[in-house]
Parts: sequence; C-alpha cells; structure tokens
Amino acid sequence: MARPDKAAAVAELTDKFRSSNAAVLTEYRGLTVAQLKTLRRSLGENAQYAVVKNTLTKIAANEAGITLDDQLFAGPTAVAFVTGDPVESAKGLRDFAKDNPNLVIKGGVLDGKALSADEIKKLADLESREVLLAKLAGAFKGKQTQTAQLFQALPRSSSAPWTRSVPSRTSRAVPSNSARFPILAA
Repeated sequence: MARPDKAAAVAELTDKFRSSNAAVLTEYRGLTVAQLKTLRRSLGENAQYAVVKNTLTKIAANEAGITLDDQLFAGPTAVAFVTGDPVESAKGLRDFAKDNPNLVIKGGVLDGKALSADEIKKLADLESREVLLAKLAGAFKGKQTQTAQLFQALPRSSSAPWTRSVPSRTSRAVPSNSARFPILAA
C-alpha cells in the first residue's frame, strides 16, 4: 500500500472506531468467503465486518483514543464495527463461532473501554437492550398499578372502622382498688 492509501485507510478506520458503539476484533483464519458472508449476515444490520491490517488498525485505534493490547493484533484480524445494539452483534459472533471454530473472538471495545474475549462472551449472554427496557418498564408499570390499587382500596366514607372516633384513655372509668383487690379492702 502506498503512503497516501495507508493514511486514507487509517482515517477511515479511525472514523469507524469513533462512530461505533462497540468494536469486536476477531481472527478469521481458515474461514471461506462464503462463511465470511454468512458471518456478516449474522451480525445484523447495525454492524460492519471488515478484514483489516493489524498495524493500520492499531494506529487508528490509538488515534481514536482507544488503547488495545498488542496481543489482539496477532494473526489475521477482522473487526466488527457495531453502531447499534452491541449485544445483538456479540450474540451473532458467539453463535457463529460455535458452529465455526475457526472464528476466534480476540477482544474488543465497548464505549471506549477495552474488553477481553470473555467479557465479549458475557456481553453476548445478556438480553438485548429492547428486552431489558421492556422488563424495566413492566416493573415500573407493576409498581404504579399496585400503588393505584392501594389508593383505591382506601375508604371513601367515614364509616370505616379506623375513621371512627376512639375514646381517649382518660375518659375511661378506672375501677377502684377495692374492686380490683377484694382481699385488701376487708
């Protein structure tokens, strides 16, 4: 690659690192073109899978303010740049790697933080953002419903037992000592 071509490639990769929510570095050695095409489809529409040169990718990551371990750049490398839900793309990579052991997840970046291969796999085990938001909304709705039912259960009239006036302790008749202790009175 000529020097201007390399500079353009670094600028493009830097832009992809900056505009992505996540980036997952993989080793694709031994995968066929057909398998790579299947992998690209399994990542979803919010991810781009690109075969990259290690040195250019490392320079681009540094220019984007991302520090990655040098071991991630050993062997042939491809990067999945994720602009949408990183969980969906991580699941796509994990599931593809189960069927095709030649794909090795090396590590990645999520919102500027470096992740190990194990952390990427844990990310894939999470539920998608939409599912988590739906569960959270359901929990809030449930609490609101319970609160509304509680307020509806309060009496609307003063005939409820806890709204009646209770005689005060001072107004009760206290028995004399002779009535309480008959032996002492005699």
